[in-house]
Order: sequence, then structure tokens, then C-alpha cells
Amino acid sequence: MEEIIHLDKQLLLMVNGSDSLFMDHLILFLTNAKTWIPMYVGLLYVVIKSNKTYRDVLLIMAAAGLCVLLAGGLDDWFVKPTVARWRPTHDPEIGNLVDVANGYRGGNYGFFSAHAANTFSIAVFFSLLIRQRMLTFFLVGWSLLNCYTRLYLGVHYPGDITIGLLWGGFVGWFVHWLYCRITIPARYELKYCYVPIIILCFSLVTGVFVALFS
Repeated sequence: MEEIIHLDKQLLLMVNGSDSLFMDHLILFLTNAKTWIPMYVGLLYVVIKSNKTYRDVLLIMAAAGLCVLLAGGLDDWFVKPTVARWRPTHDPEIGNLVDVANGYRGGNYGFFSAHAANTFSIAVFFSLLIRQRMLTFFLVGWSLLNCYTRLYLGVHYPGDITIGLLWGGFVGWFVHWLYCRITIPARYELKYCYVPIIILCFSLVTGVFVALFS
């Protein structure tokens, strides 16, 4: 276990930070949960256009909320304070070696990554729900991008990210399984899926411009 922990720390230091202020500003923009609110609205648009009743829409919104509650909520409320593993930025052993962007260090504890768990639970749930390969590709990529931002900023170890992804994937699958026990999923057309994809890409471009002019 000590060897695994040591390897985890070495891997983190290999991918953490850079000498680029542009990258620092871009990553800080992308790691902010508010950045992706428009994409969530885009997913809601797909759900509204594909479901016939308000009950169906509200049920999916409740399922997405349950994903976040089980994936990140349980992590923040119970797992992190119970395990109490230092974030790299607060770790007495390597904290001084971690490259910090704009003074951002996060909370004290980082096991496991709520960013990884939340985003991957949403990605898995909507991928299973909508079942359009293009949207799945972008959602999984979006989740992995969020994971990378946490490594870049030095607020999570690779192990934190890995467990977060595993837990988030299970939660997304479980919530979709539960949803299918309650109702029959609607049929989703690819033409509506372009909306959240375009919004996601626009958010990335916006991040580039924000970083350039920060």
C-alpha cells in the first residue's frame, strides 16, 4: 500500500501544473462547475424535446439530481471526512512541490474526487438514457477533461480520480437502472443532441478566450 501511495504521488507531480499562465487560467475556468451550467441546460432541452409529459421530464431531472447526491454528496459529506486523506496541495509530504494556480488549493481532504464522481455519473446516466454515440463521446470526454483539471491544479491524486470515476460510473448505471424500473425511456433523436454538444464546444472556446485575455 505504501508503494501504491508513493506511486500515486509521483504520478500527480508528473502531470500537475505548467509554466503557462494561459493554461492556469484555462484550467481554472474549465474546473468551475458554473462553466458547465449552459451544457446542463442543453441536456434539459434534449429531455424536454424527447419526452411528452412534465412528469417524464421531472422524473429525469430527479434522476440526475440523485446522481449528484449519491456520487458527490455522499463523498463530500461522509467519505472525505472519514478517510481524511490530504489533498496534494495540503499534503505535508509533497505540498510544497505541488504547482498551485492562482492560489487555488481546495479543501483539506481529497479522497475521492467529487468532480470525477459527479461528472461521470451524469455522463453515464445520460449516455445510457439517450443512447446516441456522438453525445456519449462528448459527455465522457467532458468528464475526463474535468478530471484532468483536478490533476493539473494538484487538488487530487490519480487514485482519487480513479475511485471517483468508478463510483460515479456505478451511480450513473444504478440510477439509470432504477429509472427504467419506474418508467419506459423515451426515444431520443440525434438532431436534438447537437444542442448540448455545440454548447459544450462553445464553452471550451469561451474558456480559451477568457484565458487569453485574463
